[in-house]
Amino acid sequence: MKKLPTARRGSRMRLMRALAMLGFAAALAGCQIHREVVADGYPRDERRRHPISIREANRTVEIFIGIKRGSLTPNQRADVVAFAHEWLHESTGGIIIDVPADTSNARASADALNEIRSLLVTIGVPSHAIEARPYRPVTPIKLATIRLNYPKMTAEAGPCGQWPRDLGASYDSRDRENYQYWNLGCANQRNLAAMVEYPADLIQPRGETATFAARRSTVLEKYRKGEPTATVNPDANKGKVSEIGQ
Repeated sequence: MKKLPTARRGSRMRLMRALAMLGFAAALAGCQIHREVVADGYPRDERRRHPISIREANRTVEIFIGIKRGSLTPNQRADVVAFAHEWLHESTGGIIIDVPADTSNARASADALNEIRSLLVTIGVPSHAIEARPYRPVTPIKLATIRLNYPKMTAEAGPCGQWPRDLGASYDSRDRENYQYWNLGCANQRNLAAMVEYPADLIQPRGETATFAARRSTVLEKYRKGEPTATVNPDANKGKVSEIGQ
């Protein structure tokens, strides 16, 4: 077998090393983690500039009690009942009731407290999860209220309205790059955080609930027979004033 000259053998070895290094670099590039694009000193993505955070905050309902009224009005009873249902649904702790003390309506508020406790326990709040504590308002001129509080998880973004740089044209080269300004998207993130019902949905999906076996069996039986599986509402056409399209 004829041997290659030393110079050609050396160049071939260098070429093979270069190809091996290129292949290794390509493999690393395929495994590279996506890096955040930063422009003008902050991220380009509004979800990074204004992230939604999950924290614990208080849910509060205020009950106005008159000086000579020691019971709740029908609307106030409805507020307390709705508050109790929400506590069962989303609370992360007990209920604390702040009752005004040394005020003109302190006696009436103490009488209303008993009715509030009774309503909460009736809905399903354990009595040991309810704590009442007196408080003295900062401004005694204003009518002090009974405050019902419990902690819950909430989503929050912002604050908005911050402008670290002027949006007007200048001699700065960054103004010609058409980058997003800092406050862009903040209101959208804040509104999304305020509208979400379960803050944990922003972090992870919920677990699947059990299927309705009776309806599932009905649909599968209709499908087996070749019948339509849609649910027919017998009252669907009762509100129509015309028979066109029926």
